[in-house]
Parts: sequence; structure tokens; C-alpha cells
Amino acid sequence: MTRSMQAVAYSRPSALESSAGGPRLGLETSRGATPRGIEDHPRFFAGFLTHPQVASAGLLAVADVAAARYHQRQSPASLDPVVTGNGDRLRFESFSGCCGVYARLDVLGEGLDGGDIGHGTTNVDVNNPLREALSRIGADDPLHLRVGPDELAVTTLDGPVVEKKVPLPDRWLRGFAEAQVLASSFELRAELPAAEAVRFLRSLPRGTARGASRGVQWVVPAGRALRPTTRPVPGAVCLPGPERLAALQRVLRHATALRVYGPAVTGGAAAASAWEVVLPGMRLTLTLSPETSRGFSGEGGVLDALATDEAAQDAELIAVLLAWEPRIDVTDLAAASGLPAGRVRAALVRLGTSGRVGYDAAEAAYFHRELPYDAQRAERHNPRLRAARDLVAAGAVALDGDVGTVTAEDGHVHRVRDDAGTLSCSCLWWAKYRGGRGPCKHALAVRMVRREAAAGRQGVPVGGGAR
Repeated sequence: MTRSMQAVAYSRPSALESSAGGPRLGLETSRGATPRGIEDHPRFFAGFLTHPQVASAGLLAVADVAAARYHQRQSPASLDPVVTGNGDRLRFESFSGCCGVYARLDVLGEGLDGGDIGHGTTNVDVNNPLREALSRIGADDPLHLRVGPDELAVTTLDGPVVEKKVPLPDRWLRGFAEAQVLASSFELRAELPAAEAVRFLRSLPRGTARGASRGVQWVVPAGRALRPTTRPVPGAVCLPGPERLAALQRVLRHATALRVYGPAVTGGAAAASAWEVVLPGMRLTLTLSPETSRGFSGEGGVLDALATDEAAQDAELIAVLLAWEPRIDVTDLAAASGLPAGRVRAALVRLGTSGRVGYDAAEAAYFHRELPYDAQRAERHNPRLRAARDLVAAGAVALDGDVGTVTAEDGHVHRVRDDAGTLSCSCLWWAKYRGGRGPCKHALAVRMVRREAAAGRQGVPVGGGAR
């Protein structure tokens, strides 16, 4: 697995401190992006949490996922959560070490009081002493929250710093992108009131011996409840590895509802799903990959967008128009950019691959954030995309109407067919997944060559995009 070491530096550790006015929670930030450019320690908020115990439990749940490996469990080594200020809310995101669970806590405007909310994205320090302190927050404790350096300390940040170095696998970055793409196809499938939400989530396993998974299960809405089903009937939602929802146990006693999102059932294939606990002033969402042993990084939903130069150029234009908006309106972006809505959506997928947008299923909309990692690594190191480009460069693709033939490195010839815009292939990858994990390298290569040919017929230089 390709990986590098990610270094994050803080002016001091995050801490929960006592003061005459009540506890003060200081979340320290690392280097991150803001509307003013890159800052070493951006400041996003200083004020009060209206529901301190709920917010503390939600932060701990996000930290739980960051430290977890739900498949082939090993010693935990995690990146600190990512925090984004969107002007009207704070978002805390994390990804599990096994690349199969994405967590996000949205602290909405009604969950915050007494201060303006800034814009930008960076890492936030969540250390073990802080976790222990957060677990002791009482329901009636007024809690002051500071995200970023104290105003009095802003000019004195040249002293010693707290630095952490952790592995940053490429598949972790690709997974962050793929989770957003999958979530954009989700629809609300069920909503349970508080009592039913608690009953259902408490009935799920919290773990199994030696970390083994209980496999894929299915549930189906039944009135205002969920009941298990032995097969994926219409309206069912996939629950792959139910023990992976264990982090939600942190917030159960504060839950006001449970919302379940997923794609329409097609056949019996396992599918990703999102599980959102509605809390006072905030939402906690866990998105699960289709199988415990199958991380998001191999889903291939972003490959078509990565393979087109048009989407790359459109993404550059759309990126200029983003402003850490909490809810990106495709229609507004289309009007501002002069691009059709379909190309705007493809550009947003492209931006998602570099961590520049996320997707909120609750609002059925993208939101702007800038992950504090190398934006181009997910694309550079995607194995299928690299292989497809190598095939094109080697002249291995031949077109014949709706059929393309690709001569692979081993000399085998694969036939790629176009069925109403969907490319199928005679290779083993297609036979195994039937498009369920994105296009194979041969179909990607054929799509690239067809686009180059179409651009040539229109007089557009190869590598350019029509406007």
C-alpha cells in the first residue's frame, strides 16, 4: 500500500480547562486553508456550545472512528479529525484506519452561541487526555468552545509546537473521495423517532470475537421502525457490518431521531449506506462501505470524472466560485460558470477526489471544504486510472463503432461494448463486479480514446475542453 507520513503541528495540545466562568474547551488547529490563504493555526470559533454534553459525545464518536480499524484490526494509528468552518456551522470529519467508515459531526448554528463562525479547513487535535476530560462533561455544565488559538496567544505562536506524525495511505485519501460520490446517490429510506432509534441501535452488535465481521445484513422500513429481512426486497437498506455503527452508541441517549440513507436496491449486491443520528443542534452521520473487508477506496465512482480533461478544466473554474459554502447549489453554480448542470456535477465529483468538497445527505447537497493533504495524490496514485492511461499511451486501444478492443500487456484482447452509454468489458474484472465498483481499466481507456477522437472531430485540441 502506498503511503507517506503526514505531519501535523499544533501550538499546544487541545485541552479542557477550568475557569471562573465554567469549563473552557480549547481545540487547537494545525496548518489549513482559509479565504485569506494558508494559515498555520486558523481560528474558526469562540463562543458557547448550547448542548455541551451532546457535542462532547459527538466529538468522541468522531474520534472513535478515526482511531478504529473494523477489518484486520491492528494497533490504532489515526489522523486527527478534520474541522471545517462553513460560516453557519462547524463540521468535524474522520475516516477509519481500514478505510471503510466515514464519520461527520455537523454542529449547526443552533448548537453554537456567542460568536461568529469562520471559514476554512484544517486538522484539530484530539488527544487522549482530552478524550478522558470530554467523557466527564455534565449535562448542565456551561461549556465555552474555542476552535483555533486564543486571541491573546495569536501573536506568540513562535514557541515550541506539538507535532504528530502518522501514516497517510493513498487508499485513505481515495476513500474520502469515494465516500462522497456514493453518498450523492443516496436517498432518505427511513426515519425513526427517538425511542425506536435507540431500540434499534442498541440491538446491534458492538463487536465480535477477534474483530470478525457479522457480514452484510438488510433492514426494511416497517411503519416507524426497521425490521431485518433475509433478502434485499424493494425499499430495503443494506447494513454491512452492523458492528461498525458502534460509535453511535456514544450519543444514543441524546438522539431525537435516526435517519437512514442508501441507494435504490439493484439485485442482491451489497451497498453502502449512511446512518444519521439527529441530536439537539447537531447531526452525527456514519457512512459504511458495502462490506467490512471492502474499503471505499476501490469503489471506482470517481474514475470517469478523473478520466476526462473537460471535467478537469471545469473543476478549475468551479473551484474559483466556491467560498466554503455550507450548501452548494448546482443551479447557482451553473448560472455563475455558464456550464450545464451536468458538467457542474462532474466538476464537483472531480473536486471531491482532491478533498475540496464533501456531500451532506441530510441536505442532499455538496459543501465546500479543503482537506489538509496533498490534493493530487488520490488521482496520481489511482491504480486503474494509471493503468488506463498507460494503455492509451501504448496505443493499445482500437475503436470500431460502438465496440472498442484493448490489447492488454499480456497480449489478451478485451472487447469493450457501449450499451446506452454504459461500457461493459469481456475482462475478469467486469465479469466479477458487473460495473458495481466502477469501470475497469479497459473501459476507462476506451472512454479516453473516444473523447480524444470526439474532440478532434470538433476541432478542439486534445487535452482541451469545449466551452
